[in-house]
Amino acid sequence: MTSVDYAAAFDSVPAACAVLSSDLVYLGVNRAYERAVERPRGQLLGHRIFEVFPGGPSGQGVQELRASLERVLAEGDVDVMPLVRYDVQVAGEPGTYEERYWAAVNAPMLGPDGRVACVINRVEEITAYIQQLRSAGAADESSPADQVEAADAQLFLRAQELQEANRRLRRARLRERQATAAARAALRRQQQVVADTSHDLRRPLTGLQTRLQVALTDPQADSRQVLHAALQDAERLGDIVSDLLELARLEGNAPFPTEPVDLSTLVAAELARSDLACATAVDITAGIVVEGSAVRLARVLSNLLTNADRHATSLVQVKVFQRDEQAFIEVADDGPGIPANEREAVFQRFYRRADARSSDPEGTGLGLPIARQIARAHHGDLDITDRPGGTCMILRLPCTSP
Repeated sequence: MTSVDYAAAFDSVPAACAVLSSDLVYLGVNRAYERAVERPRGQLLGHRIFEVFPGGPSGQGVQELRASLERVLAEGDVDVMPLVRYDVQVAGEPGTYEERYWAAVNAPMLGPDGRVACVINRVEEITAYIQQLRSAGAADESSPADQVEAADAQLFLRAQELQEANRRLRRARLRERQATAAARAALRRQQQVVADTSHDLRRPLTGLQTRLQVALTDPQADSRQVLHAALQDAERLGDIVSDLLELARLEGNAPFPTEPVDLSTLVAAELARSDLACATAVDITAGIVVEGSAVRLARVLSNLLTNADRHATSLVQVKVFQRDEQAFIEVADDGPGIPANEREAVFQRFYRRADARSSDPEGTGLGLPIARQIARAHHGDLDITDRPGGTCMILRLPCTSP
């Protein structure tokens, strides 16, 4: 097989082509490109394209070309410029520019990693065609001068229409890529949820099945003890299923009844109901009212208090305050804290840190995800804030008039 000298082939291509780096520096040009731009390659290679061709005083064409090249680098798609005026400085006459018109196609050249490494800039000068239109109009005595201008305007109009069509196609492709990426991410999340749910349900199901088999095959088994353990497994299954159903309702934006909720009353009632092992320090601003479900907000607060009490060394701090039109409930503990790289992970389904698994082996890992979804269903949010020691959960909700 005859080998191909690709450098010689590129140099012999009749279309004017240049290779630009990601910084828009000339890496290579062919002979047709040298003729088209009337510059030897020695004046081009190693220089930025806009240094060699800064455009005329009007600046026409510079922004269009820059935007086209940047789109190719960012999106990895071919960009067509059907007509652009880009004046070129006369060689040897600094400050003197000739009116020039070009059609250009900019195409990506991908590297081994699949990313855009270079841009192929193919240009074709169409100045002679524009001048011919003008001279034809001027030579026709029956055509007024404004008809020449109208012909130019029509040509520019059609070029702009084509460019706008290209922009719409690019936007459509971007939306399609975004929709595809979102669908893939949703599928991955769904697959992960199914896997996590299966894993979390397997243990109580296996325990329940084992205990029932023992009760059926071992006549000496204490049936009351077996039934009690089976009941615990069934209750755990029920808790997991209930939590999953609650998450599904929240993520499906199912409507729920709301009413004005006084946060000071809610927090005081939940603190009285909670049997916390640690001491508590409470700082509550009275009269802060939000619109929401008292039952669901109480569930969020109960979850935060339980988590704080589980991880605290000796103290749980609760603070309720208002800033501008936002209400805040902070629940903090003086425990070991959560590393910054895990603060978002704890809001994922079934995610449980090692210390949480050891301190509460029966937990489902759904409490915090449910709490955040409840907060967002109330047009607020739940996050972990920075704190010198321990963990500080902060619930943010929009206020309403009391």
